[in-house]
Amino acid sequence: MKPQKTVSFRIDADKVEALDKIAANMKRDRTFLLNEAVEAYLEWNAEFEHLIRQGQEDVRRGRWVDHEDVRRRMESIGKRRKSA
Repeated sequence: MKPQKTVSFRIDADKVEALDKIAANMKRDRTFLLNEAVEAYLEWNAEFEHLIRQGQEDVRRGRWVDHEDVRRRMESIGKRRKSA
């Protein structure tokens, strides 16, 4: 098992109450929910950073679309949806 640390932070009381209701419905404790939330955030952040690096690599390799071209494409899509 990985070493654990205790972390303390301030949060609005209404958010604690909402967490506690969710935890009770899941038959879990608040710590379980907070650990799940932190894990989800860390995974999301890692994916976000990956997408940024991927985008930067695409730009370096010349794989990008001009802003005006995107605008024209979006307008075309909008016109097709309105006529459908």
